[in-house]
Amino acid sequence: MEGAVTGAAPSQLTGARRRLVEELRGKGIRDERVLRAVEATPRHLFMPTGVRHRAYEDAAVLIGSGQTISQPFVHARSLELLGLTGTERALEIGTGSGYQTALLAQLARAVFSVERIPALYDKALAALDAAGVRNVTLQCADGTAGWAAHAPYDAIVVGAGAPDVPQPLVNQLADGGRLLVPVGDLELQRLVLVTRRGDRVERQSYDPVRFVPLVGGHGWSA
Repeated sequence: MEGAVTGAAPSQLTGARRRLVEELRGKGIRDERVLRAVEATPRHLFMPTGVRHRAYEDAAVLIGSGQTISQPFVHARSLELLGLTGTERALEIGTGSGYQTALLAQLARAVFSVERIPALYDKALAALDAAGVRNVTLQCADGTAGWAAHAPYDAIVVGAGAPDVPQPLVNQLADGGRLLVPVGDLELQRLVLVTRRGDRVERQSYDPVRFVPLVGGHGWSA
C-alpha cells in the first residue's frame, strides 16, 4: 500500500509525512491530534498516480474534474479551528479526493461527507477503502443543502468557497455545534467559523484562503 508512490519505500513515505508534520508545526499548527492525523494518513493514496510524488509537499494539487486536493496546511488549520475532541458527529461538504475525510475520521466519532461530482465520489470511496477508513458515510448530492437525514451535527467543514454561509448548514448544527466555511468571492475567501448557541449564531473570521467555488443551490451557480 505505502509503495504506491513510484520508487518510494514505506520508510521514505513515513519520513516524508513526519517532515510535513514538522513543516505544519513550524507554520503554526498546534493541535497535536490534527498533527498526528496528518502523520498517520497516506496522502498519496488520495492523489492521481501522476502527481503522487508531490503528496507530501505543503501544496494544493489538481486531482481532476476541475478540483484540487487542498494544501495540507489549509486542511490542518480548518480542522484545528473546529476544535474536535473525538466525540463529534461531523459533516463534510465537498469530499473531493477524500483526504480531508480521512483526517476528519480520526478526529471525530462519525463522519458524513457529501460530494456533488460522481467521478470524484467514486475515486474517494476507493481511496478511503484502500486507506482502511471505516467510520465514514458518503453521498453524491448537492452539498450546499447539507445532509438533513443525519443531522444535527456537532461539526461541519466545507471544502469549497461560498458567497455566504449556506443557511441549511447552519440549520443542521447541534446546539454548540461549529461550522467552518470559506466565504468570499470567486478569487479570495476567509475561513469563517460559525457557532450555534440556541437560536443565535456567532460568527468569527480567520485566515484568507483560495478555494474552488462551492457550487449548488445554496452556493455559486454551475
